[in-house]
Amino acid sequence: MPAKKPPRRARVIVIAFVLMLVAGVGYGAFWSVGTVRASYPQVTGEIALEGLSGPVTVKRDAHGIPQLYADSASDLFRAQGYVHAQDRFWEMDVRRHTTAGRLSEMFGESQVETDAFLRTLNWRGIAQEEYDNELSEETRGYLQDYADGVNAYLAGHDGAELSVEYAALGFVNDYRPQEWDPVDSVAWLKAMAWDLRANIRDEIDRSLLASRLDQEQIDDLYPPYPFDRNRPIVSEGGMEEGDQAFTPGGDTTGLSVADLEEAGEGVTTQLAALSRTLDEIPALLGPNGSGIGSNSWAVSGDYTTTGAPLLANDPHLAPSLPSIWYQMGLHCNEVSEQCPFAVSGFTFSGMPGVVIGHNQDIAWGFTNLGADVSDLYLEKLQDGGYLRDDEYVPYETRKETIEVAGGEAREITVRSTANGPIVSDRHKEIAAVGGSAPIDGPAPDRGNGYALSLRWTALEPSSTMDAVFSINTASDFDEFREAARDFAVPSQNLLYADTEGNIGYQAPGRIPVRGEGDGRYPAPGWDSAYDWQGYIPHEELPWEYNPERGYIVTANQAVIDPEIYPHALTDDWSYGTRSQRIDDLIQSKIKDGGKISTGDMRDIQMDNSNEMAKILVPHLLRIDISDPYIAEAQELLEGWDYTQDADSAAAAYYNAVWRNLLQLSFGNKLPKELRVEGQCLRVPPADDTAPPEDLTGNTRLVRECGQRSPSSAQPDGGDRWFEVVRGLLDDPENDWWKTAGTRHEPGATDRDELLARAMKDARWELTAKLGKDIGTWSWGRLHQLELTNQTLGAEGPGPVRHLLNRGPWNLGGGKDAVDATGWNAAGGYDVTWVPSMRMVVNLADFDESHWINLAGASGHAYHPNYTDQTELWATGEFLPWVFGEEAVQEATTDTLTLTP
Repeated sequence: MPAKKPPRRARVIVIAFVLMLVAGVGYGAFWSVGTVRASYPQVTGEIALEGLSGPVTVKRDAHGIPQLYADSASDLFRAQGYVHAQDRFWEMDVRRHTTAGRLSEMFGESQVETDAFLRTLNWRGIAQEEYDNELSEETRGYLQDYADGVNAYLAGHDGAELSVEYAALGFVNDYRPQEWDPVDSVAWLKAMAWDLRANIRDEIDRSLLASRLDQEQIDDLYPPYPFDRNRPIVSEGGMEEGDQAFTPGGDTTGLSVADLEEAGEGVTTQLAALSRTLDEIPALLGPNGSGIGSNSWAVSGDYTTTGAPLLANDPHLAPSLPSIWYQMGLHCNEVSEQCPFAVSGFTFSGMPGVVIGHNQDIAWGFTNLGADVSDLYLEKLQDGGYLRDDEYVPYETRKETIEVAGGEAREITVRSTANGPIVSDRHKEIAAVGGSAPIDGPAPDRGNGYALSLRWTALEPSSTMDAVFSINTASDFDEFREAARDFAVPSQNLLYADTEGNIGYQAPGRIPVRGEGDGRYPAPGWDSAYDWQGYIPHEELPWEYNPERGYIVTANQAVIDPEIYPHALTDDWSYGTRSQRIDDLIQSKIKDGGKISTGDMRDIQMDNSNEMAKILVPHLLRIDISDPYIAEAQELLEGWDYTQDADSAAAAYYNAVWRNLLQLSFGNKLPKELRVEGQCLRVPPADDTAPPEDLTGNTRLVRECGQRSPSSAQPDGGDRWFEVVRGLLDDPENDWWKTAGTRHEPGATDRDELLARAMKDARWELTAKLGKDIGTWSWGRLHQLELTNQTLGAEGPGPVRHLLNRGPWNLGGGKDAVDATGWNAAGGYDVTWVPSMRMVVNLADFDESHWINLAGASGHAYHPNYTDQTELWATGEFLPWVFGEEAVQEATTDTLTLTP
């Protein structure tokens, strides 16, 4: 995700900490009186939990990962709510205030604008509609059980007993958490959908580019997907003419373990303002960014050492502390129709059930499908109405009151059209959003500009929460696909494997069928021809089952070639760099009868090869560099194997060259709203004669440091930019290679001159950052991960950050490597998103599966399980993932019994 300055929030809390420290309650004393430890949960003995019908056993291993055992589903989810609250209630509380647009009640004035935007989107209201009208009675019961468990924990804990953050909050206001409501859990799905929203930013950025570039230049920056080079997820199949169902290619009859054994070896400013707002809104969810993705793949037992499928998954999200995932097992003592759960995996604190993992029959993983499920509409407003098919109709309004800690309540008015809420009301710079956006077809007079509304599938009630429980209890691919029918938002690639030897894929979600327009630019809201015409029916969505190639890879690449599929999903895919690398690695393992082991699956997850470097480095090495100081750095690339280990000097230099190349070729040619900001690039001295030792300080930095985080249109270094540069390399005279000169240095006139300049600038930049001795350079020193508490840890004095934050860790990997430790070339080298967890499921023996989380189970600072998995995660290690009762018991270090 993009590197950006942390949003200014919770300043009053930081001040409170400072006053506390100055007053004599210093860091050591603060620790010694037990304030930090007061919230550590009880993990042994017995606790009476009101509402249980029988005892629930909570078994934790040395890493604090709990396995829950109960006689009824109701007791199981009540206990899950209690245990989540034990470890993560502060996180849960912040999450529900985010989704409800009530952050100001906790953090004061700084969050009023964020709350106003979230109230406009009305996540909480839509979640309430889902709970009341869309979800099954069984799901509502599970949600209420979970809420009862959370509230049972709240009933016995307050202030510092909940978390150290509440102790801090108590110094500045009298905030007390309210009881948990079942709808609080449903609303969190909206936040995740927002974090994984599709191409809103691309839609805005293309509009901004149109103010300065012609269509051919914009097309250069958004090249078509390379279907001939990078395999889509589903590569065979088509639509049945009779019933319009999608039919995949390959063997769809299903396999058994016996079958596998017999098979042998076979087979503008206004839009820029909105763009900033879109970045700032999910501040407490973790920063959003271009290029975010995930990896998953499943391999048939034909090609594994176990004779049964293996499935791997690692979703890529912004790093946060605590980590977004919470590992847990949910076990009915006897699996039956009344208590059908035997499931283990990664959960969200604040939500019942398991999001990603396996049960006793199947395993599943998610990656972001990236479907275009949102559209911006330009609206012509006049006299209390909006233009709609040649007449003005009244827009809808509602009032929202925002309570503010330490301040006066604010009232806002939310206006909505047939296309959705008017988001331009929430930001002064968006008030005239239609001032320069391109328009398709006839348009009314702009006047003072058009308003902007948002249509997005997550703003319509759905039954996605039903799907969570249905997937948790599915026993075969038919049941899995049927569960996916309810998985409306966010639209994800669902990967599948089962103990009978089958692998499969399903594209779920509400994906709109558009009338006019293709969703690439804002649409004219006054013309109903641009309305959505419904959604692609579930039967017509792409899927795949036991493909002949023996494996399925999903890593945000195109789902299916439009030549064999009639519906438009999106044009804004990831370009397949990671997916094809995974595909190639699998093929290299299985050729000539080879087999893939669980260790091979883990090795693939940690592959850090830079695929663009393989294309670009030969060009760099052909450049004749006369300056020996620059040539010394160029020599690092000779013999480099393109891996990006943390200790690699060549990886450090290459990535610096790549960053400078993008800035020189594209950065200053974009509209000013999209130019690279938030960076401080190192440049050589004005006269190019100063000795290297004069360049090790910070006195000659060119600063272009702004407040805006990089947009998707900026040269962020992702695989769209791989594709852009790849397409230009064979055209050395292309205008994109040409740069304007300065009074100190002439501009580049062709490709090789620009590449030479990029190598020169990279040498000086790394001299400033890492020193003049290239023998001391390493990629990890540039490419560091900080785990930051998303509320109190983002700003403040050293003792506060020391209490809540952890790091840095020097990492290998890189943007669009399989080990996708992302960074944004427009903002710097720091790690901005990560594989938020990694898992490998062994369908032959679940107890031989492996998993690892970014941080730890606990959300309590200084708890032994706060970040105990991070060092293992950083070095590519895994924990055993036990599932069977005997294996769980052997791993158990603490046992707690919850009693009626």
